[in-house]
Amino acid sequence: MHATGDEQVEDTMPGLSAGPVTLAWLTQFLVGTDLFVVAPLLPHIAASFAVSTASTGLLVTAFSIAYVVASPVAGWVSDHWDRAMVLVVALVVFSAANVGTALAPGFGLLLVARVVAGIAAAATGPTVYALVSTRARPQARAQVLAVVGSGLLTALWVGAPAGSLLGRYVGWQAAFVILAAGTFLLALPHAFVWRARPVRVTASPPGTLRRGGRPGTGVAVSAVAVTTLWAFSVYSLYTFLAVALHADGRATAVTWLLVVYGIGAVVGGQLGGRFADRADAVRVTRSALALTAVLEAATALAFPVTWALACALGLFALAAYAFFPAQQRHLVDMFPGRATAVLSWNNSALFVGLSVAGAAGGQVLRAMNYPALLYVGSAVAVLACLVARGRPVRARPVRAQAPSRGGADR
Repeated sequence: MHATGDEQVEDTMPGLSAGPVTLAWLTQFLVGTDLFVVAPLLPHIAASFAVSTASTGLLVTAFSIAYVVASPVAGWVSDHWDRAMVLVVALVVFSAANVGTALAPGFGLLLVARVVAGIAAAATGPTVYALVSTRARPQARAQVLAVVGSGLLTALWVGAPAGSLLGRYVGWQAAFVILAAGTFLLALPHAFVWRARPVRVTASPPGTLRRGGRPGTGVAVSAVAVTTLWAFSVYSLYTFLAVALHADGRATAVTWLLVVYGIGAVVGGQLGGRFADRADAVRVTRSALALTAVLEAATALAFPVTWALACALGLFALAAYAFFPAQQRHLVDMFPGRATAVLSWNNSALFVGLSVAGAAGGQVLRAMNYPALLYVGSAVAVLACLVARGRPVRARPVRAQAPSRGGADR
């Protein structure tokens, strides 16, 4: 019995070993820790430079704006040059920016260092995802993306608190020096691990859209807009959870509730990846968004009772974070030749949603209360589900090509 073209390609695909996946996970963990650790260190930074805590909030804003603006450019560069080398350069620059953060003699230079860190981070995450996705077997692509993405989620509830403790007892500068050393040490193995060229598959995987040709920019913008809405829904809940619990006299419950949330997010990402590899990725994103809407409203109802809130938070995080690897798989399937660029747009969309959630969520919280904010987030998740809904035209199967012997690895 002779194998089809698709089967031949899958049989010859090297896939990914544990080494590259672990390296990618560590990269996401360290970059994510750098992203999330700034907020709890703001009081220490403010004291060091004799500025107000409100002023130090500009460090988070500057990083985020630099990331959003630089990410599409970095994605384009990564798609047109050797992705591994782009990643290595980005990690070295990121390390230098963190050294600059730790050694900055004044607040102005500290701000510049965070802008440079944001630009470098914009080139790391999407490039890591693109390298992983182009080398993973098609039937396991979303699962591998979910594993690598869990590094970022782990940074949310492990790396950032650890960095915060380090900043409290050793000094906030030490946290950035350690992060700089870690990312610099990771740069060298990244230069060698990704030397093997990915197998290029031209067959359209399940869920790929084709409307008379390759999807255009408008389709990409519409697809990543869903991520912005999802991010608003998720981070309006997460950003103000601790604030709401403190105001409600339940400050002691914050730490363990965030751990419940973090564990739910990691498990949800793994489940979302598995389902996306076994079914239509678009269907998984829609289902995750629908469940997110329902469970965010349930969290609002459960908020007054701590044990009920814990259950609701765990289920909410599980459903919400199932969306992201499925969305990434969907985007890579639609735009295989522009994977890094589109994943960069997707990360920018994530930051836009996160930033809007912080700005608008604060206003809603001030005018009403935390449960009301969750109902708004639930409504936005419903909107995201409607935007994600479409009537895709499935592409006719195309015979897969054998691995190319020439050409640069992009």
